[in-house]
Amino acid sequence: MGFQIRDRLSFMRFLGRDWPSWIPYWATNTHGNPGSYLVVQNDGNVVIYGYSGERDGVLDRLAVRYRENMTDGMSSKLSKSQSEGWEEAHLSEFAVRAAQSLGRACPEEPCSLRTCFQRDRDRIVHSKSFRRLKHKTQVFIAPEGAHFRTRLTHTLEVSGISRTAARALGLNEDLAEAVSLGHDLGHTPFGHMGEEALSDALYRRTGHLFEHHRQSLRVVKELEGGGRGLNLCREVEDGILNHTGDVMPFTLEGRIVRLVDRIAYINHDIDDALRAGIIGAGDLPRDEIALLGGSCSRRIDALVHDLVDTSRGRDGIYQSPRMKSAMNSLRSFLFERVYLGSVASREMRRLARLIFNSWQMFD
Repeated sequence: MGFQIRDRLSFMRFLGRDWPSWIPYWATNTHGNPGSYLVVQNDGNVVIYGYSGERDGVLDRLAVRYRENMTDGMSSKLSKSQSEGWEEAHLSEFAVRAAQSLGRACPEEPCSLRTCFQRDRDRIVHSKSFRRLKHKTQVFIAPEGAHFRTRLTHTLEVSGISRTAARALGLNEDLAEAVSLGHDLGHTPFGHMGEEALSDALYRRTGHLFEHHRQSLRVVKELEGGGRGLNLCREVEDGILNHTGDVMPFTLEGRIVRLVDRIAYINHDIDDALRAGIIGAGDLPRDEIALLGGSCSRRIDALVHDLVDTSRGRDGIYQSPRMKSAMNSLRSFLFERVYLGSVASREMRRLARLIFNSWQMFD
């Protein structure tokens, strides 16, 4: 009994980093003296000869670690055609394959090194709108201190968590990453209050509300690239547009970003509010904190594990009822005590005047 490896060199490099203490030594063929051998046969099959312990269990554990090692970052080391072949062989039946993308509004010559989703990721990262995220705050208008989140740090957090969830579910990491990096490009400055203030000003003048997810799509379709847009794949544009709002993304990768965005901002907004002294640790809902964890990292870890465990093998992205309820309770708490609290109300009035005056200046 054994398992297949991709090639001997990759396996030898893996053993150099992760040598199992319960395997005495490495051999490269089936010929040798009696004893315990880890053997790679000519067909690439890995077997153990003469091992007196739980041989099959040892191989199973080694196979899992090897496959995880080879999967992590694999597509970034391959050409476009190799990456697409790897996706076809390894991704879940529910994943979007780059080779089967719905394409772009304006067809382009493909890149020989990157899949279409990898290319979209790079276009977003190199855009001016992405660089501007570093000056946009998450919650507060002008926080004092170097440790408060910005839209850029939030975006990077969402990207990292989304990739982790996508990888665990066998979905397309590159698509999840591209959607994550582009989802907030159209957000306003001045945190959540900025969007509300701009929406109010827009409604009074035009009868329409400002919605940052629609503006994010407008950025990548019309404003970037000197007015030409970034010409992203339809799956990426759909994920950006529908990361919030009434319509769900049509890809599971987009649905991961939609949920992870909420997981990330709920927990790091609590962290920022605690740091700013707006709330104290004792103010947080007791039952929800007991379930999810007492720190930002523990809560995110618990929610992401729940997402993966509840969604594995299913054509959808889900949460267990009690974890979803606990997360939504924390979100309601934030709206009551942070986003719409007394400090926010004072800031909101000042912000509304600023945006209205700026509007008049450019009108």
